[in-house]
Amino acid sequence: MLEKVRVLFTIPELRTKILLTIGLLAVFRVGSQIPLPMIDQVKVQEFFASQGNEGVAGLLQQVSVFSASTLSQITIFGLGIMPYISASIIFQLLGTVWKPLEELQKEGEAGRKKINEYTRYATVALCIVQSYFYLATMTGVGENGDSFVNQAFWTSAEPGNIDKSLYWGWAVVAVAIMTCGTVFLMWLGEQIDEFGIGNGISLLIMAGILAAMPSALLELLQNTKPELRNFTRGEFGIETIVVLAILFVAVITGVVFIMQGQRKIPMQSAKHVRGRRVYGGTRQFLPLRINQAGVMPIIFASSLLLFPQFVFQALAGWTKSETMNSLADVFARGQSFLYIACYIALIYFFCYFWTAITFNPKDVSENLKNFGSFIPGYRPGRRTEEYLEKVMVRITYVGAGFLALVAVIPTLVSTELGVSPQVASFYGGTGLLIAVSVAFDLVQKIDSHLVMRNYKGLIEG
Repeated sequence: MLEKVRVLFTIPELRTKILLTIGLLAVFRVGSQIPLPMIDQVKVQEFFASQGNEGVAGLLQQVSVFSASTLSQITIFGLGIMPYISASIIFQLLGTVWKPLEELQKEGEAGRKKINEYTRYATVALCIVQSYFYLATMTGVGENGDSFVNQAFWTSAEPGNIDKSLYWGWAVVAVAIMTCGTVFLMWLGEQIDEFGIGNGISLLIMAGILAAMPSALLELLQNTKPELRNFTRGEFGIETIVVLAILFVAVITGVVFIMQGQRKIPMQSAKHVRGRRVYGGTRQFLPLRINQAGVMPIIFASSLLLFPQFVFQALAGWTKSETMNSLADVFARGQSFLYIACYIALIYFFCYFWTAITFNPKDVSENLKNFGSFIPGYRPGRRTEEYLEKVMVRITYVGAGFLALVAVIPTLVSTELGVSPQVASFYGGTGLLIAVSVAFDLVQKIDSHLVMRNYKGLIEG
């Protein structure tokens, strides 16, 4: 392994890409620790420590897993990359129902650049809206409505008296800072895509997950006793560690198996004679990935399911309505059967939706026909297209089932064992799935550079 790592840094182009990617990720982590001005970070930490995984604190911690954000610290990168992900979801969905966007998608590279431009504009608009509501929520969660605001805003010794003009001036600046922070992260991801190695947005999300893993592990170890669990004290026992360890190994094994899993379609090229030589006639395989959509369905599904809970919690705070509180509890993570059912349904929907975007059976069929290849037993053209679509529907069902299983089991485990959702997600669920999948994709991209230069890949013996 050390020899393979040495080889990575002996190739100038690959070394530059890796160092640039590491440097940009370091910039992201440094910026995630820079707080917004005029926020008392000590009070913020005290509030989240007292709340644990309930209410606003629990909701923000769930969002942070999927958005590469630090919502619990109110920093300049507090929103993370979530507005960009939300804008991408919006335009992907609009592209299937709105004719102008659908036509842009068919224009190739020029259309893709235009859609990316619209996505950036939508990201800025979402940043402004989300940062305003986020700051309004975070500065109003305390008993006095200003628990996180620095004393410079107070007009007297009473914490409840705030200089409104100063406060609104700060709010405008804070919204602008958080918007610029998200736009900067979007730019970082694009720079990694173009000049670094790997998918920039996915690497930012993975970096946020890995950065939070040590604290989650420390929290688990601090509350663990070398005995069976004592339910009266709410401590974790040996069986909790065993379950999480099994989940850890099972998820990593399952992710690698599904990511590597392929349905190989037998394919044969037609024979043709040139002079005295016969070309073609060879048998090959067309590999179709079982999980064509990757981890995007889980990210999309989790993002959409966070929105109802956030809205109902905000309405409950403004209207003091018990009905809104009940609806917020229904959409709380892992707290109801309806949430789990919606989660699974959205994962399946986005699996098929993303697969339909990334894999076009008609284009594959036409390419096979143009290159003189065919699938034995199926005529080139429409019959081949229908066969490929039928196979992809079946294998996508299996891939979506695996994603749903990985996404739901940690929720059930955290509910039954009393483990915080963050610990269960990081060490046996969605967070681990995202981290492993992104790391696996990164290794494959590095291997492609090594193979081009006649080196062995990282995962080869």
